[in-house]
Amino acid sequence: MKALTVKQPWASLIINGYKKYEFRSWKTKYRGKLYIHAGKSSEKEPMQSVKDYGLVYDYGCIIGEVDLIDCILVDEDFNNELISINPLVYGRSNHVGYYAWKLDNVVIYKEPIYMNGQLGLWNVDIDKR
Repeated sequence: MKALTVKQPWASLIINGYKKYEFRSWKTKYRGKLYIHAGKSSEKEPMQSVKDYGLVYDYGCIIGEVDLIDCILVDEDFNNELISINPLVYGRSNHVGYYAWKLDNVVIYKEPIYMNGQLGLWNVDIDKR
């Protein structure tokens, strides 16, 4: 299955349903199941801004899975719409010109699966680690 490494707090925001779009500078034609891998690093300022969400931050592990259902080039209108939905999650950066990967059907794993991440979309077979 494909996996995507995401820094904290973004990985936990995705897996807890607060973040429905992940932003990348590149588009993908891939659609389907996607593991969310929490990277080994974090962004301190965003973590502080979402502290009231009470998230748990795991690092260096797969924390759940989602369905990647669309890849949308962000224009000014869509960027403003996202900010109006949740300024804490989407208002930190201007995403115009980036691709919003639309995520749905979140599954949170009870126990994280520890492994090293990779850049881009990468393949992992959890049963054969």
